[in-house]
Amino acid sequence: MVQQAIAQAQCFADQYDSAVWYTLMEPKLRRYVKDSGERLEILRAVYCETHRNGETVLPAGLVLAVLDVESRFDRWAVSSAGAVGLMQVMPFWPEQLGMRRYELTFTAANVRMGCAILRYYLQSEQRDVRRALERYNGSVGHRDYPDRVIVRWTTYWNGADDLGHAPLKRS
Repeated sequence: MVQQAIAQAQCFADQYDSAVWYTLMEPKLRRYVKDSGERLEILRAVYCETHRNGETVLPAGLVLAVLDVESRFDRWAVSSAGAVGLMQVMPFWPEQLGMRRYELTFTAANVRMGCAILRYYLQSEQRDVRRALERYNGSVGHRDYPDRVIVRWTTYWNGADDLGHAPLKRS
């Protein structure tokens, strides 16, 4: 299945980039997602959304860390505040993003929404990751959530990012 994903190289510059990405990330995600098809769907969605044409590139490792902390990669997760899916998107967001509420549990759609929201907050906060994460989580002024995400990003999901893109401030 990984070989098939590499061969398709969706959203990747070439098959080499695809091979490197899947080879590095698939074993890490296996710890959380047992189904190989679901793992590849999550990885494909994350890579494609973080490299969406015409949009600011997001660090894929940051997005994987958000998925890790928010839902532990459970697309059916619902928080006590009502946030839904992998990236724990609040139900008011789909309409604002031109999408449908029922898509909150769809892997690609949820990752698309979460990445759009994260980009929005990163732009609003002049690419300051900590402040953007506080806003994403609705915990402005509290460091616990951004600290957890940044630790997961820099220690576990650190191999997921591209080099040579505009740096983000981790404050």
